[in-house]
Amino acid sequence: MAAATREDGVGSQERGPRGCEHYDRGCLLKAPCCDKLYTCRLCHDNNEDHQLDRFKVKEVQCINCEKIQHAQQTCEECSTLFGEYYCSICHLFDKDKKQYHCENCGICRIGPKEDFFHCLKCNLCLAMNLQGKHKCIENVSRQNCPICLEDIHTSRVVAHVLPCGHLLHRTCYEEMLKEGYRCPLCMHSALDMTRYWRQLDDEVAQTPMPSEYQNMTVDILCNDCNGRSTVQFHILGMKCKICESYNTAQAGGRRISRDQQ
Repeated sequence: MAAATREDGVGSQERGPRGCEHYDRGCLLKAPCCDKLYTCRLCHDNNEDHQLDRFKVKEVQCINCEKIQHAQQTCEECSTLFGEYYCSICHLFDKDKKQYHCENCGICRIGPKEDFFHCLKCNLCLAMNLQGKHKCIENVSRQNCPICLEDIHTSRVVAHVLPCGHLLHRTCYEEMLKEGYRCPLCMHSALDMTRYWRQLDDEVAQTPMPSEYQNMTVDILCNDCNGRSTVQFHILGMKCKICESYNTAQAGGRRISRDQQ
C-alpha cells in the first residue's frame, strides 16, 4: 500500500527518523482549523496562512497504521508510542527531555521541574538560582524579544534574563554581545562589566587629554544606576561618580572651570 502523504510532504509510513525537525513523535496532528495533517503546530504554521491552536487539537493519526484517533500517548490500533512525553493539555508529543506542564505559564517547559520555579510577577518559569535574585518586571515574558521581535513566552528557544529584568532569546543575547553590551530596551549593562571598567580606568589614566580639554567638565547620566553627576570630559569614556560605570551618556553641554577661563 502506498504511503499517505502529509501536508509537509513526508510519507506517513515510518521510514528513518520519526517526527520533524522540531519534535520526535510517532503521530501527526489533525489541525482543527483546516483538517490537514501535520507533524506539529510549527510545521503547520510554516505552511499555512493561519496558526494551529495546540489546545484545540482533538485527533491524531498514527504514522504506522494511519488510524485517526483521539489524541493519546499510544496508538489504540498498533500500540505505536507517539511520544515518550505527552501532555494532554498542550498535546505535546516528544522524546523525554524532563518536560513538565506549568499551570501558571499555561504550556509545557523543559525541566527537570525541580530546577525551576514560577515567578508570579514575571509570569515565567525561571531557574532556581534566580529565586530572590532577579529583578521582577510584571508579565515580562508576554513581551516580544527586542532583538528578533518574536514571541518569548511560547518560544522553544531558552530565554535569557538580563540584570535589568528584561528578557531576550538566549541566541539573540549571544548575537547581541558580539556588537554591544547594553540592553536594547533600557541601555543597562547586560552583564557584569566591572573588570572592563577597571581596564578603562587604566586607559583613561594613560591617555591625557589635550590641554584645552583638561579642565573641561560635563554632566552625565548613568545607564546602570540612573544617577547624574558632573565629571571631567574624556574621549575614551566618562565614569559615573556613583557606581563607577562607564555606561554613561552626556546629559548637558561641556564647560570649562571658571579658574581656567
